[in-house]
Amino acid sequence: MRIVLVGPPGAGKGTQAHVLAKTLSIPHISTGDLFRANISQGTPLGLEAKAFMDAGRLVPDEVTIGMAKDRMLQPDAANGFLLDGFPRNLGQAKALDEILAEQGIVLDGVLDLEVPEDEVVKRIAGRRLCRNDGSHVFHVVYNPPKAEDVCDECGGELYQRSDDTEEAVRVRLEEYHSKTEPIIGYYADQGLLVTISALGKVVEVTERAIGALEQKKSA
Repeated sequence: MRIVLVGPPGAGKGTQAHVLAKTLSIPHISTGDLFRANISQGTPLGLEAKAFMDAGRLVPDEVTIGMAKDRMLQPDAANGFLLDGFPRNLGQAKALDEILAEQGIVLDGVLDLEVPEDEVVKRIAGRRLCRNDGSHVFHVVYNPPKAEDVCDECGGELYQRSDDTEEAVRVRLEEYHSKTEPIIGYYADQGLLVTISALGKVVEVTERAIGALEQKKSA
């Protein structure tokens, strides 16, 4: 299957992408991984991206598109892939169409994880990370530490990232609505969109997603 995963920040895209890719036996292609891999390997696209990032500038779409194209043409993606974080805007979505058309392949579906805005704010603003080990993550509501602001694992101080505050989250949501949300209508017009609720346990959302995608493919 060839799938694009979309949804607002805090929808659980990273978690679902990992589980869905493993379940469907297809590679998970995320924008973050593409940038890290290209920069660490010193590829021409990676060097170009790093130059923009070091200058505090946004990486142009054509660089991101180039990285995504190279990755989708790798042997392990011959039978499918799950795109997470790409396309991020209409320009990238149209570029993806061109890339797929060149290869004579099509998308099987675009999975939209739907979450109410207040829930997004609650999910992200409630996160707390350990200063000693950033992999220790808690949530003031869903996974609170035994002692307030103290990591259960190592006793380190828990803190809230500056981009996890309610104000910062709402800015990220505004950017999502203006730049990324238009691709939902774009794919809906193509008959590719599948929208599911991303509320509930991870396994429940995964089952919902698999069922919706299989129904879409067989329609």
